[in-house]
Amino acid sequence: MPDKYTDNATLVIGLGRFGSAIAATLDRLDKDVLAVEANSDLAQQWSHRFRVVESDARSAEALHQLGAEDFDVAVVGVGGLEASVLITANLVDLGIKDIWAKATSREHGTILKRIGAHHVVYPEYDAGQRVAHMLSGRMLDYIDMEDQFTIVKMVPPKDLIGFSLAESNVRQRFGVTIIGVKSPGQPFEYATPQTRIGNGDVLIVSGESSLLEEFANRIVGRAG
Repeated sequence: MPDKYTDNATLVIGLGRFGSAIAATLDRLDKDVLAVEANSDLAQQWSHRFRVVESDARSAEALHQLGAEDFDVAVVGVGGLEASVLITANLVDLGIKDIWAKATSREHGTILKRIGAHHVVYPEYDAGQRVAHMLSGRMLDYIDMEDQFTIVKMVPPKDLIGFSLAESNVRQRFGVTIIGVKSPGQPFEYATPQTRIGNGDVLIVSGESSLLEEFANRIVGRAG
């Protein structure tokens, strides 16, 4: 790996929408990135932003020649089942410590995990799920973590407005936790028992996904 790369540099394989978004964001955050792309047009398109090597990562020899084993973190952004499996297997064989791989289905993800991917992401599924939860009009954003734990951004129920969190007793009544509050024109603040909910505030709330769904449905019912 060239000397300019730091120990936490990231290898991104595939510059489709997913891989290019990751590589461009890392570059914007001043993180070292080396991208590998088999398509010459895509490689040329992104070569002005970060270093791109035009190569077929399905070949273990090609990955070895570009020094892939010197990276601790690698992202497989290729969506095709056969190609992503071959590339992931190559990275596992090279001893990459932290492999993130894109999957297009649960079956695809299961295969990637079995051959050694440390993290499997489902960008299309996750985006669809996120939008579906936001369609209620009350959830402004939705992040599904794991083990049924979720964080949402949402408007407050009317019966919380004007009361402090200690007075409204949200945690005991509904089983969810208000993490923070963003008031209009004010910076985000972490919630305390003394935090008072105002009209126009936006809440950051965490909890089990089923409890948050009930909380959001309750809000819709009261707002109607």
